[in-house]
Amino acid sequence: MRRSLLGTTTSSRFSISSSSVILALWKEKKRVEMRNSGDWLYADDTTCGSPHWIGKGLTCVCFKPKGGNCQPICITLTPLQEERLRRLKRRMKVYFDASKLDHQDALRALWSASFPGEELKGLISDQWKEMGWQGRDPSTDFRGAGFISLENLLFFAKTFSTSFQNLLMKQGRKGVVFEYPFAVAGVNITFMIMQMLDLDAATKPRTFIRTVFLQMLSENEWAFDLLYCVAFVVMDKQWLETNATYMQFNDILKSTRVQLERELMIDDVLRIEDMPSYRLLF
Repeated sequence: MRRSLLGTTTSSRFSISSSSVILALWKEKKRVEMRNSGDWLYADDTTCGSPHWIGKGLTCVCFKPKGGNCQPICITLTPLQEERLRRLKRRMKVYFDASKLDHQDALRALWSASFPGEELKGLISDQWKEMGWQGRDPSTDFRGAGFISLENLLFFAKTFSTSFQNLLMKQGRKGVVFEYPFAVAGVNITFMIMQMLDLDAATKPRTFIRTVFLQMLSENEWAFDLLYCVAFVVMDKQWLETNATYMQFNDILKSTRVQLERELMIDDVLRIEDMPSYRLLF
């Protein structure tokens, strides 16, 4: 298993655990209930937050039919899942700090992985524009998503180097009139995934997608980073298929989110590696 973004790589396949079986059963339950109940709405926090069904170690999603009562669906979080979620939240709260040596090292590592053999003249340099940063200092572009967005890019570069290079170098892009700035797009994808997974919320999840992801996190500690890689290639594919312009980037990002959510809710998708779009990385 991957231990450091600057070191070894992650294992790409994991055995199916009991939590995956629970996830499969839960998805089936959700599918049947949604089919049989008609039109369902998210319940608000006041209705959904009653203490009789929210307890320590439970991840619960509360839904109610129009005019009906709140009906929670709860899955027990294992200690492993709780710990991994805490770690992920800690990563999300780290701001990029150009004065920290480890943050500087991560930037240099990203450059080396992106442009092997090309010497970086400095952490502030016009060279960074080649990668799709907005200016000479990439640190100013991390404000939206923090240090984890740099970690995501580095993970992508090291784990799926061929796919990363193809997107970075715009290979096989015949007929493409407009291109998106690669690095800035990567930061936006990190932010989009954080919003989609609702990871900034309190312990009580508010979406089915977050509940699904928490189960996947037990299969792979780096599920967030893997999902990021999938999101990047999905976004790029949609960009090419629609012949989009930079002014349409937000629309492409929204359609990418819809595609990810759709795939995460497929019955047979128990890990990130099971998502249909995961194969786009190869």
